[in-house]
Amino acid sequence: MLEAFFQEGDALRLAGIASALLSCLAFLPYARDTLTGRTQPQRASWLIWSVLGSIALGSQVYEGATTSLWFASIQVGGTILIFLLSIARGSGRFLKPGDGWVLTAAAVGMALWMVTDTAIYALAITITISLLGGAVTVRKAYADPQSETMPMWMCSLVAASLAVVSVGRLDWVLLAYPLYLLVLNGGIVIAMILGRGARTHTAYGTVQVPRSG
Repeated sequence: MLEAFFQEGDALRLAGIASALLSCLAFLPYARDTLTGRTQPQRASWLIWSVLGSIALGSQVYEGATTSLWFASIQVGGTILIFLLSIARGSGRFLKPGDGWVLTAAAVGMALWMVTDTAIYALAITITISLLGGAVTVRKAYADPQSETMPMWMCSLVAASLAVVSVGRLDWVLLAYPLYLLVLNGGIVIAMILGRGARTHTAYGTVQVPRSG
């Protein structure tokens, strides 16, 4: 059985499995910090990611993804878990004014998928909207880096990189979802680093000027 497993595509399988394992590890500290109150997930972002991630996962399955599905499946499952935790422990509203268009656009993508028999429309709309929703968390990560969990985003960044490798060929439809998460996770990590740096600079750059007289 093991011999058959390692006959073809060993590196791709290992990359896919490694990306899934890292995704599991990434969500554990985030879930822990959410339960303890250290991290407050943005409800709107995680709700949008849960809905759109599920559509993206379905489109990946439909378009024939194999080794990269390990990562996508864990990613969507973890996203839904964090959203459920955010109901009681998160911050912000579930849907902000204007967020209705997100679900409408997702429905349009699903309709185009059904009519044209190709998932690329649903995937493109899903990724575009998810990036817009992710911008909320990027801003939050910069404004309040302590409200996010760096190990989670770092693990997710490496996992997304391995998922890109696990696709194994230049297929933009199959690469789209892991590449999107690579960009999003990288953006959040950079925002946290810059946010922490800005606060350190402010803390140590303030000079008390004595009053004259």
